[in-house]
Amino acid sequence: MPSIRPAVAAAAVAAILAVTATACGPSDNTADDKPSPSATTSGTSGLKLPTSLPTSAEDLGKWKDALKKGGWKNWDKEKWLRDAADFINPIIKNLWDADRLRHADKTPAEDQDTSDVSSADSGTTDPQPSAVNAKQLSTPYHSASPATGKLLFDMPEGQAVCSATVVRDPAHPGKSNLVWTAGHCVHAGASGGWYRNIVFVPSFNDTGLTGSALKTATKAQLAPYGTWWAQKAGTSQQWIDGGGESSATSTAYPYDFAVLKVTNPDSTKSLEETVGASVPVWFNAPTADGINSLRADGYPAAAPFDGYGYQQYSCTADPVRLKLTSDSPTMNWVGCTMTAGASGGGWFARKADGTTALVSNTSIGPADAHTWLAGPHLGSQAKSLFDKVRSS
Repeated sequence: MPSIRPAVAAAAVAAILAVTATACGPSDNTADDKPSPSATTSGTSGLKLPTSLPTSAEDLGKWKDALKKGGWKNWDKEKWLRDAADFINPIIKNLWDADRLRHADKTPAEDQDTSDVSSADSGTTDPQPSAVNAKQLSTPYHSASPATGKLLFDMPEGQAVCSATVVRDPAHPGKSNLVWTAGHCVHAGASGGWYRNIVFVPSFNDTGLTGSALKTATKAQLAPYGTWWAQKAGTSQQWIDGGGESSATSTAYPYDFAVLKVTNPDSTKSLEETVGASVPVWFNAPTADGINSLRADGYPAAAPFDGYGYQQYSCTADPVRLKLTSDSPTMNWVGCTMTAGASGGGWFARKADGTTALVSNTSIGPADAHTWLAGPHLGSQAKSLFDKVRSS
């Protein structure tokens, strides 16, 4: 692994921190207009929706109150549900059909303003890591990385994609319904609120279909282990308050993580029972010199990849340290050529006992060269968030 050397100079920091949230992309803005007659709903803390579409005056009143209070269908910042307790994600049965799963395709990137980036503190930021070419995983993906999947959701511009990981629930051994991803994959940050119609698809396109076979693929082929709706969600207050700012000095990126509790109305089994795998989260894991190697998995979509995130890729690299500001936590930093769409994907390391655990998730990367990725260190705040979501 690279030796630890003094921090890079100011000019170098400015050059490398042309960062972009590598997450998500619009395609269609019609989701809120598509609830089917068989739609069901699930609520979370703060706002509670009825468990079915309104069939009585009382249920109708509850539904209207929820919509009025948070403006569930309104993307306007003033009415957009954004507080931690406001998350709601009503299940719209059959919304994510094969066609919709295929066409969540855009991955917008924001060039970040680096004009106010100063030299990092000596000893806290390492030289930029060398690029590591992402390698496509062998199929079926369920054998190569069974806990990894794709996150799909709606944002104001339309359908969007990220990556995510099934993580272990200590309170329910072997029966976890918990998913780890990036905060910017579920919440717009300072500029907005919670995204909608969030689903997790384990082992998306498991057999790696391409070309005409992909164009005619059924939902069962694209989502062989089902579509799992986010029933509860949590991200850091730092991300809610300051996430998405177009500045490399944003203090939100070191807190760019999220936890989901998911459900599948078509299954009587838990997510972990269904996919047969989960990964424990290693909170307060060592950074950089304390870990010999990290593996980052995900579904990159932006160029030079296929534009949709149909295939799963992986990078294995030695981590170094990245500190965006002198008063922000140190992030994990690896060389990797994955692009937008890989955001939220898990970073895995081997513990002293030989087991593999999740230690971070893809958060940011450069806006142009696509040579590296950075992810948050999962400390005490991440642990508190995890405990809150899993026990809710």
